[in-house]
Amino acid sequence: MAETLLELSGITKTYPGVTALDNVTLRVERGEVLGLIGENGAGKSTMMKILGGVTSPSAGKIRIDGHEHDHLTVAAATRAGIAFVHQELNLFENLDVAANVFIGREKLVGGPLKLVDNSGLRARVAPLLKRLGADFGPETLVENLSIAQRQMVEIAKALSIDARVIIMDEPTSSLTLTETERLLQVIADLKAHGIAVIYISHRLGEVMTCADRVVVLRDGHAVGELARAELNHAIMIRLMIGRDLKSLYIPPKQPARAGGCDISGLVTTAFPDRQIDLSVRHGEILGLAGLVGAGRTSLARAVFGIDKVLGGNIRLDGKTVRIGNPRDAIRRGIYLIPEDRKKSGLVLEFPIRENISLASLLTHAKGWLVNRGAEGRIAREQAVSLSIKAPNVETQVITLSGGNQQKVVLAKWLSMQPRVVIFDEPTRGIDVGAKAEIYALMRGLADRGVTILMISSDMEEVIGVSDRVAVMHEGRVSGMLERDQFSEYNVLRLAIGQTVEPAEVAA
Repeated sequence: MAETLLELSGITKTYPGVTALDNVTLRVERGEVLGLIGENGAGKSTMMKILGGVTSPSAGKIRIDGHEHDHLTVAAATRAGIAFVHQELNLFENLDVAANVFIGREKLVGGPLKLVDNSGLRARVAPLLKRLGADFGPETLVENLSIAQRQMVEIAKALSIDARVIIMDEPTSSLTLTETERLLQVIADLKAHGIAVIYISHRLGEVMTCADRVVVLRDGHAVGELARAELNHAIMIRLMIGRDLKSLYIPPKQPARAGGCDISGLVTTAFPDRQIDLSVRHGEILGLAGLVGAGRTSLARAVFGIDKVLGGNIRLDGKTVRIGNPRDAIRRGIYLIPEDRKKSGLVLEFPIRENISLASLLTHAKGWLVNRGAEGRIAREQAVSLSIKAPNVETQVITLSGGNQQKVVLAKWLSMQPRVVIFDEPTRGIDVGAKAEIYALMRGLADRGVTILMISSDMEEVIGVSDRVAVMHEGRVSGMLERDQFSEYNVLRLAIGQTVEPAEVAA
């Protein structure tokens, strides 16, 4: 019989004018992987803050090992064995792995002048890393670790406090396919040792792979619980958004037209010994797939003028253009939706209005002064056109959901005259409902004749959204797939440098 480690019963959390959670019940059993899914704003983060003792519920009870609590503190949650692996990892890059695992809990040795027992810390961390199958040691500096390896450090930190429940928030958002598979193996091992995992992710395929049970939140309510045998994409999406989603693929209104953006013999600083040849036609969405490090983002940065082009040509509608910096690209109507929207696409403390006008300030200026009236009018038009959910255009972007932040980045360019738009990981960290809106916006642009290049590591997205798919391997385009050739198998073959034979065309 399953052993319930903790249970949240009738949890309600209200803020002034907002009910974040409404009478939600959630149980976690020993040695299970519980998937927790829902759109942004569904209440997942609030639930986890209550579970971690960061915030207190307005009503409801928390039971741990049968003992009832009105609320938890952070210390009480830690003592109960509840640990977090956040999407944004909290590590000190200048310290080694052992120091990070025991940060704030170091053992001191010596006389009056106490020193940290570094050798003792490393001896305690070594077996934890071995248990996780880590390929680095406790003395390794965190700055030398990959994102996946840093995640292992966070999991080792959780094991060091004898965690019985580990909460993982979007753990694979920055991982390669191989690293994701390794993480899922680690989760299976944790489960085998009786440790429960709460797995929060927008990637429903991963949830189906690892979860024993799934709880769905929508608008602060628990709207469904699915056993493993009941899991499928359609049911989960219907529960998350309250309706069925149509197929990801939206056919173009008319065939792609000649012209667009042609890249020939392009050499980037990331791969100075490789040439890239790629053509994206007017009115099509070309997916660009490949493993992390294959050179996709380097290509995007070179075409947008961020990185220097070492050789080759870029042609727009048959005319060669020279792009030495982003200003050159913008003047020619080439726009980039960056991979990290928070770092490279937005000024989070600025309002929506100023973010939308940021790339086109000169068109709103009279002399050295910005015409606030014109700026506000265009921002309001874009907010309505893209259905940006915010009280008004003076709302700070940092307060918006991921999907609405991405719409603000898109609005910045749509307020101008795009000819080529490069989307680099357009839906990373965005819920399924907002994803469908972004896909529809992309198709709308393509139907207007805009050339769309979409870089994505999400295989379902690449196959489901693109008209054609180009695949990169080690700095060059290794193959091109038409829609009747689309399959994960074919994409992966090209991504590892192999070819796709005619017999391997997808049915």
